[in-house]
Amino acid sequence: MKTLLLTGFEPFLNFPINPTEEIVNELDGEIIGSFKIIGKILPVDFNLAGENISKLFHEINPNAVVSLGLAGGRSTITPERIAINCNDGAADNKGNKYIGKKIKEEGPDGLFSSLPIQQITDSLNEHKYPAEISNSAGTYLCNNVMYQMLYEIMKQGSMVPSGFIHIPASHELAVLDRKLPSWSQADLTKSIKLAIEIISKNE
Repeated sequence: MKTLLLTGFEPFLNFPINPTEEIVNELDGEIIGSFKIIGKILPVDFNLAGENISKLFHEINPNAVVSLGLAGGRSTITPERIAINCNDGAADNKGNKYIGKKIKEEGPDGLFSSLPIQQITDSLNEHKYPAEISNSAGTYLCNNVMYQMLYEIMKQGSMVPSGFIHIPASHELAVLDRKLPSWSQADLTKSIKLAIEIISKNE
């Protein structure tokens, strides 16, 4: 059976809960479309996250890769169009902080998602899950992981589809920060399952 590597992150910054972690743990081992899901949680660490996902890619040899990240403040599911070769932003969970540092010195300035992001967005909206394509994955760990996975696939000359999807906060997070737009954890999980079904159909 085909496999899909699904990654999320541990809690970070001022978010004591990370709904991506819950999605990944719930879907790990499930069959969605033509894929068996292999779920893994990545550290919020500039020096380890990309290395970890690259190792997982070589160990598992998946047929597709989807990484998830929390975008606290966004109200829609947002598949990312592009990752840029830049680390910047707040300190990570280990205290590492970078200002405009290249992720890969020899890498291109940007790498595009190879997921069917338009079809994912269209299908989510058709099923009443608000979604839109995002043209910026930022410069923090989400962008870092997206870039490093796409770079590794490019370096290997592989055609494995890979990309990144940002999700809104869960209601549990919104209870702690009332300014955050939020979805139920169940709807967040259902939306990612639907996105994976679309990826499976495009295989």
